[in-house]
Order: sequence, then structure tokens, then C-alpha cells
Amino acid sequence: MVNGKEFRLTLQKPLANAPQIRKHRLVPAFTVQAMQRGTSVLPPPKCYPFREQPSRCTNFKMNYSRGEFPLTLEPNKTSVTWKVDLSKLDYHHYLPLFFEGLCETEEPYKFISQQGIHDMLTHGGKKIYPCIPQLIIPLKNALNTKNRQVMCATLKVLQHLVKSGDMIGEALVPYYRQILPVLNMFKEKNVNCGDGIDYSQMRGENLADIINETLEILEQYGGEDAFINIKYIIPTYESCIIN
Repeated sequence: MVNGKEFRLTLQKPLANAPQIRKHRLVPAFTVQAMQRGTSVLPPPKCYPFREQPSRCTNFKMNYSRGEFPLTLEPNKTSVTWKVDLSKLDYHHYLPLFFEGLCETEEPYKFISQQGIHDMLTHGGKKIYPCIPQLIIPLKNALNTKNRQVMCATLKVLQHLVKSGDMIGEALVPYYRQILPVLNMFKEKNVNCGDGIDYSQMRGENLADIINETLEILEQYGGEDAFINIKYIIPTYESCIIN
């Protein structure tokens, strides 16, 4: 006797004389294999344009771990103390390294890099302008992480950089095509909280607001060609000077 369960299991098995069904082999698209029998083309990979990109180990973290920076973190972890006079610091060496630290999300590297940059920009004077070409790739890498906290901190550093000396804003105009495209993706990404309260806006951490503020500062300090170059990359931007 065969019970009902065993009978149902036999129905799921193919017949002995039934033709065997071959499984299709997955192959890449636009190749010779895609024209072979018994193959199926792999679907295109999914694109996640707003997904955060993990940051790699930076030179800033390596140098700080080896104690190669002339500064120390205070015990209260709210300030740093420089061991040398900032006016005598080699900006060509240290400023690009600190800008690489903008990608850091781990403490204390995150705080030290940001605080060190602001201190150097405040006291740098004429030493900052020659270092601008070395700062573009670290700025681009930090913005391309698409981490909102990293992007907010990087944009605030960019604002400080533009205001830190004469002609710096104009010197950044040729590099807009490298640092601004990612901002076009997040420019309109405001937080929609309905009737609630957006506390990030109160703390100055709303990414879309910081992007608009940064673009306005770039236009104000970038000279007569700044608006055209910003508009070319971010079509939705409206001038804060012309209007």
C-alpha cells in the first residue's frame, strides 16, 4: 500500500522515458557564448547611484598611526594641539594628507583630520593657493563616498577653502567638472518629514541645503566664469548674483 504522501511525491518525479530538461548555462552578454545552445544571457548588473561607497585605508590614517603628524589630541577629545607653528608648516606635504582624511568615518581620525584642516586653512594665508591642484583628488574621493556625514564635512571644508585666501575661488573653477557632478545627484534630496521636525536642518546637517550654500559661495568667489561652469554641470542651479 502506498499512502497519499508517497503518491504525491511520485507525481513530482519525471517519467522514465520523458526527455530530460537541460538547465541553461548563464553566460555574459555580447559574447560568442551567448549564441550557443543551452545558454542564457546574464542580466545587466544593477546600478545603485545613491549607495554609499566604502572608504579605503587612507594615507592620513597610516601617517597618524605612526605619529608622523606634529599635533596631539587633547584628553577631552574636543581640540588638537599643534607642536609647531602653523606658519612654518610644510603645506605642500601636510595639507593634502589631511584632506585625504576627509574620507574617514572612524574616530579619532575623522575629528583630527577635519580640525587640522580648519586650523591650517585659518592660518595658511598665501601657502594654500599653490596646494590647490593637490587637493582636488582628495576632495573628489571624499564626495564620491556618498556618505552624507562625510559629504557635509567635505562641503564645509570646501567653503572654508574658498574663503581662506585671494584667488582661491577662481583657481577652483577649472576643477568643477571633477568635484561637482556628485553634488548634482544630491542637490534636490531634501528630507521629506511631512509635519514633523527635521532636526538635521536645525543642526546645519541637511545635505541639500549645504550643497546649495556651497554652490552660492563658489559662484560668489569664483569670478565671472563660475556661474557658467556650475550651470553646465548642475542645470538646476540658479544664480544668487544675477537674480
